[in-house]
Amino acid sequence: MIDSHCHLDVEPLYENINDIILRSKDVGISKLLTICTNLESFENIKKIINIDPMIYGTFGIHPHDADKYLISKLKIIQNVKYSKKIIGIGETGLDFYYNNSDKKNQLTSFENHIEACLEINLPLIVHSRNAEKETFDILNNFKNTNLRILMHCFTGSYEFAKKLLNFNSYFSASGIITFKNSSDLRNTFSYIPNEKIIIETDSPFLAPVPMRGKKNEPSFIKYTLDKLAEIKKKPFDYMDKITSENFNKLFTLK
Repeated sequence: MIDSHCHLDVEPLYENINDIILRSKDVGISKLLTICTNLESFENIKKIINIDPMIYGTFGIHPHDADKYLISKLKIIQNVKYSKKIIGIGETGLDFYYNNSDKKNQLTSFENHIEACLEINLPLIVHSRNAEKETFDILNNFKNTNLRILMHCFTGSYEFAKKLLNFNSYFSASGIITFKNSSDLRNTFSYIPNEKIIIETDSPFLAPVPMRGKKNEPSFIKYTLDKLAEIKKKPFDYMDKITSENFNKLFTLK
């Protein structure tokens, strides 16, 4: 198993990082991708990626922080080049559910991240909430490029997923697919091709059933994978293999 999106710099994961790694290995996780959200986050990620060979990182500015950290394409590239273990750009994107950042700044930040991805050929990790049209419109501007897209914690509509499949897009299933009221999302994932699906925890957030109410951690990803296997009507080991292969293909890892 591979956790394609966790926040190891966020408590209580950061202060318990060694135990988190051990429990991850105990359940069969081979890689952890810890995701950057702002410049302070990246300072901790620089340390975390050197704790264990299984840990990789990204650089990016979360849409909530677009007002505070509206950085250029060049600045994004400079940070990514800190280490070969920084393998993706994000999370970036659009979040119009909250008004934490000006919409114009979110759009500008999103485009800067995309242009950085294209220049150095790394995948784009996209956060999209209450912004399907705007997210699609921006990505559509780059449809004839080599942009590789990972829709993090995908909760979008089936129609949105279908349109994104016309690009080089992957979709990450989080613990939300285990929630009782997520039948529409489970239905959407049933239609997304297996070779386009990756799994994540988004820990310490969004703990899956049966761990609801607890702080999420990477080792809980087994519950999400189990539900995904049920949705896809495939054995657990099959979905483990294919989601891991998808991750390695997207991020060009072995």
